[in-house]
Amino acid sequence: MLNKPIMTPRERVARAMALEQPDRVPLMCQFSIGSMMHQLKPSPAEFWYDGTLFAMGISELCQRFSFDGILVSLHGHDPNWRDNVLSVKKMEEGKQELTFDDRTEIHCWNDLPLVKFNNLTKRKSITDKNILLEVPDSIDYIPVSQNLYFKIDSKHKFDIFDYLYETTKGEYSIHGEITSPFDYFLDLLGYEEGLISLIMHPELSKEILGKFTQGVKALVSEMCLKNIDAVKISSPFAGMGFISPQHYAEYVMPYEREIISAIKSRGKAAYIHTCGHIGDRLELMMDSGASGLECLDPPPVGNVDLADAIERVGDRMFIKGNIDSIHTLLYADDKRAEEDVRKIIETGMQGKGFILSTACSIAPKVSASRLEMLNRLVLKYGIYQ
Repeated sequence: MLNKPIMTPRERVARAMALEQPDRVPLMCQFSIGSMMHQLKPSPAEFWYDGTLFAMGISELCQRFSFDGILVSLHGHDPNWRDNVLSVKKMEEGKQELTFDDRTEIHCWNDLPLVKFNNLTKRKSITDKNILLEVPDSIDYIPVSQNLYFKIDSKHKFDIFDYLYETTKGEYSIHGEITSPFDYFLDLLGYEEGLISLIMHPELSKEILGKFTQGVKALVSEMCLKNIDAVKISSPFAGMGFISPQHYAEYVMPYEREIISAIKSRGKAAYIHTCGHIGDRLELMMDSGASGLECLDPPPVGNVDLADAIERVGDRMFIKGNIDSIHTLLYADDKRAEEDVRKIIETGMQGKGFILSTACSIAPKVSASRLEMLNRLVLKYGIYQ
């Protein structure tokens, strides 16, 4: 250790993503919206819509808990978002109701916004005439969750990356995030019809996936022009609970591979985020060409054993994970939580590239003391000799 200079957070993450040994294990968890709200207690609606406030918040949390990187989960904030709001009602502390022309939104400190549309449009069927015309030529929205969308302002797509790089002076590893074409596909048709369509209408499904891929690829190619180090591909519905390995190889991997190739050709790392059970498809995910994998949920949330994952794919991919945010950080006692995290650090260090992280997002009510514990344990157990 005496011969190794202390690295900056950005350098530390870069070494791990390149499968090279840093001075210590990098620490970089992704915050759920609920966990951000829980720690910061901002005006919930403003935090969701105001790009500067959101950027300040994720930067503050990174520094507060000594993380080495910042994940930007929302981008393209409209600076004039208030112009579309008809009314704002404070329901209680940390809870607001926003009324728009077409919908009502409930924003709170506990979770994602809840949306109720005045007239909810029925989802299109894959058998509808001209279904391909329903796929936009350019991607201008993020399908956050069912009925919840984040509109990407065309004039301010990536302002947040400029702001973060300038205010943090390039000290931290900044990661962008885009959504998998498979996720857009399921959002368009609905989960049930989307999954059935893979079997009943395979060729048309592939046409839809291909068109979404072109839109996502164009968006991420533009994102890669910014001062970012990596892009996370959010692909939450590609695990064992939704599709088989055969369908993964046919309907997910080829399209994500095309996006990954575009990201890597621009000198950025690309990693896949798929939560839940993925133990039967690690090699398929590696064959996508991705630089790394995130989540690797352990039992009972998923089925990935970290040591097994390192043995199977750790020579070619960095691994970012795999702390159980619920059973370890939220519910375990102090002794059990520390033992779990220590074991993950020591196991992860056996691989070529490892970043300590929660498997999926930090659960909303995980305490500040538990997040502070992560850096303390990294400094105690995660120093490379």
